[in-house]
Amino acid sequence: MELLGKVRNGNYDIYMYSDGTKIRKNDLDCFIPDKPESLDYKITNKCNIGCKFCHEDSKPDGRHGDIMHDKFIDTLNPYTELAIGGGNPLEHPDLDRFLEKCKKLRLIPNMTVNQVHFVKHFDRIKKLIDDKLIYGLGVSLVSVNDEFLSKVSQLPNAVIHMINGVHDVDDFRKLYDKGLKILILGYKEFRRGKAFYDDVVEFAKQRNYVFLPEIVEHFAVVSFDNLALEQLKVKDMLSDKAWKELYMGGDGQFTMFVDSVEKTFSKSSTTPVEERKPLLDDIKPMFDAVRGE
Repeated sequence: MELLGKVRNGNYDIYMYSDGTKIRKNDLDCFIPDKPESLDYKITNKCNIGCKFCHEDSKPDGRHGDIMHDKFIDTLNPYTELAIGGGNPLEHPDLDRFLEKCKKLRLIPNMTVNQVHFVKHFDRIKKLIDDKLIYGLGVSLVSVNDEFLSKVSQLPNAVIHMINGVHDVDDFRKLYDKGLKILILGYKEFRRGKAFYDDVVEFAKQRNYVFLPEIVEHFAVVSFDNLALEQLKVKDMLSDKAWKELYMGGDGQFTMFVDSVEKTFSKSSTTPVEERKPLLDDIKPMFDAVRGE
């Protein structure tokens, strides 16, 4: 596990490692950040997949964000993580040039793509990883097959994204005991996600809650976004000590969301559109506004 770097953020130090491990350290009883540790960064709303549950309502004719002119990027701390997504970020014409800029700024770009795009563009994605232009890769699961398993197993920092309610315990079982990493995402009931929600989704969520103790035993790493933590009541499974050691904080505490397409920012991607604020040139007042919500 290689140390990528160390940075002071507010009243504590952050240590970032090559496998995605992050450690916060200080001699106090709390961590108060000055800037976000990580940024959920939507760079495009263009995607040709048409997932029925897409909470971003991405479309084949969706617009790209003007990412080369988002000035706040230059004001981020070194080793800030960028969770780059869309839409399909691979379709953005400035993606490679933007990643080169991030490398010069010593940022840590991670990217999420759909399984269909992952398989189709595997060689390009692998080169981005080999060139250290992206570190972590999230792959949104569509279905389990041998080609997908072969390719995802070649990338040690790949994490399979599974949505609570879209995927149920039977989908998880198809991935058991293969040394894989997964991220369970909460189901977002807005935009197309609201129209798609039905009794089948609700039943799948209930099954995942019942079988969660089984699920976590069969993967190398299991992580959750905050919405999934709430929906699956993960805290109830852990001791107070384990929760304090593992929980990385609530939405807006160390993280925030930026939509480069609409030029807005907010606490998270679940923040209603009408409550999002216009993008600024400096990350500090943006993060202060998010933390003050």
